[in-house]
Amino acid sequence: MNKLDKEGPALLRVEGLRVELGARSKPVRPVDGISFDVPAGKTLALVGESGCGKSMTALACMRLLPAGGRIAAGSVSLGGEALQDLPETRMRDIRGKHLAMIFQEPATSLNPVMTVGDQIGEVLVRHRSLHGKPAWDEAERLLDAVGIPDPRRRLSEYPFQLSGGMKQRVMIAIALAGDPRLLIADEPTTALDVTIQAQVLDLLADLQARRGMGMLLITHDLGVVSRMAHRVGVMYAGELVETGDREDFFSKPLHPYSRKLFAALPTPAQRGRALETIVGQVPRLGERQEGCRFAERCPQVQDHCRRTPPALHGVGRQTVRCHLYDPNGRMGWVQTPPRPAAPEVRPAETGKVLDIAALQVHFPVRKGLFRRVVGHVKAVDGVSLQVPAGETLALVGESGCGKTTAGKALLKLVPASGGQVHYGGQELLSLPAGQWQPLRRDLQMIFQDPFSSLDPRMRVGEILEEGMQALGVEPDASSRQARVDALLTRVGLDPAMRHRFPHEFSGGQRQRIAIARALAVSPRLIVCDEPTSALDVSVQAQILNLLRELQAEYGLSYLFITHNLAVVDYLAHHVAVMYLGRIVERGTAEEVLRNPRHPYTRMLLAAVPRIEASSRAGVRAGEATRGDMPSAFNPPSGCHFHPRCEHASEVCRSTYPEETRLSDSRVVRCHFPQMTPAAVPA
Repeated sequence: MNKLDKEGPALLRVEGLRVELGARSKPVRPVDGISFDVPAGKTLALVGESGCGKSMTALACMRLLPAGGRIAAGSVSLGGEALQDLPETRMRDIRGKHLAMIFQEPATSLNPVMTVGDQIGEVLVRHRSLHGKPAWDEAERLLDAVGIPDPRRRLSEYPFQLSGGMKQRVMIAIALAGDPRLLIADEPTTALDVTIQAQVLDLLADLQARRGMGMLLITHDLGVVSRMAHRVGVMYAGELVETGDREDFFSKPLHPYSRKLFAALPTPAQRGRALETIVGQVPRLGERQEGCRFAERCPQVQDHCRRTPPALHGVGRQTVRCHLYDPNGRMGWVQTPPRPAAPEVRPAETGKVLDIAALQVHFPVRKGLFRRVVGHVKAVDGVSLQVPAGETLALVGESGCGKTTAGKALLKLVPASGGQVHYGGQELLSLPAGQWQPLRRDLQMIFQDPFSSLDPRMRVGEILEEGMQALGVEPDASSRQARVDALLTRVGLDPAMRHRFPHEFSGGQRQRIAIARALAVSPRLIVCDEPTSALDVSVQAQILNLLRELQAEYGLSYLFITHNLAVVDYLAHHVAVMYLGRIVERGTAEEVLRNPRHPYTRMLLAAVPRIEASSRAGVRAGEATRGDMPSAFNPPSGCHFHPRCEHASEVCRSTYPEETRLSDSRVVRCHFPQMTPAAVPA
């Protein structure tokens, strides 16, 4: 029996870990001398921006470094056994059985040509010697344990047949199939809806409590850290710059970088004010710095910081890598000037920019040899909205509810099946293609993934000029080039970057380029489809500040499609909540977010992880979430939300509710909109 098979808690211990990539003569170090412990039954959260070395640390622990990567110094021990020197044959026994990992992107981590059952079965055969029916039964039990409905049917399905939340839960089932002692979760909820995120977090917490697993959680979402972590480690440029218990970290973050991360979070208290941002970027791999690695971005930087690397200092139960906490030093905190108030948004005109009435987008479902239409997926089913001039309407809801389809239908990027969209006295959906061209100047879109929406073969300058040439904005070439330079400067990029290709930019920079492309033709309304999804909190703050400033400067109107309710609370003037193709509640941001009347809106708000310093878990994040959203191909009878509503009555199951107007701006589709949840009849 080896050390890992003995009874007792599993323990991950990392000491002085240094990871190198590239040639040994000129290596780069994404992880540079970090140390931490993960006890059994406890969670350590590593937080920081992209490029800080969090995921590379996890891959080093798993011995799954990319080609050319190696552990150059330090040690990684699991249950007392050093992993860094083990042969690969022994590591194959450890991975899955003792040490498992949930990867960041399940869509690319799952094998697309293997069924869910076969992928779980691989682990069961390798590590638990289960074959045939026992393996099939255990795979079904695992899917049921991670909350997937009808698990036996799902075992025979392929990953493309599952939603994003289900794929993430399949990844968790695969990771748990070998009954590991320690689980590494790399951004397990990135870009998931708040309801699915809450379910995944509760699932991980429950499994940890039942199995006594240790967990290394990698995330940039401080709300998730607050919900899950026992201890927190903040990484920056390959180093741990702060560690401490969760309560200490959230009540009093010490390092200037940690404080900046908290200040960049959008909150209701910051509404109307610019968010704090962190200037610059994480140093690139290979950049050598003599002093503190955060010095060039730090508001507290002094000459000593640029010359001398700081050591780790103990402050109570926390440790921090900063000269400000050196007991033998003489550095003190510098008073930074208060951030100026954000400019007030001034509408360019009164009235409605865009008036949407009964918009429908139905996709035919074809089956059989002759591809006959057997039904329709009602992605958008009678949506009516108004986008006021110079203001922001947020369209929120879970993935698959029809938000993005509605946004694309407004711009005729997907064909509408019915309804009307009026803009400037014109009905857009009935206009022929030739008459749509001038309107492209006024109506633009920022797509969710800037990397896939920017042509990889075109330079940034060419991307920005393309729309101007097509729509005749600047007929003169020199004028277009001057406008490109001005646009890049306006979105916070160097005009010299016009000669680069999209792959040479970070995610936040590519999103800025996408915004500049939309602005290049001087639009009046922009459809923003998840423009901050999966961005670091610091980059998100920069994008939100930019959108606010542009709205104030140009009087822009935004249709802001998102599932991030914290962003909605900060940016939006009006909110519409969408469920299975229909608007179930709409009103001002204050009305909807402070006093939600539809049970679905209440569920979304209850599922948002909250940053609290007093206690670790408090109320379970997912207590208010019930099941998954039904299929738009076969929606439930009556109110579509009734299978997930704990207050559903017989009338909810049989009749879809009509609109109830609660005020001039407030409309709810619920049979009991005036009642509190406790008063709704069963």
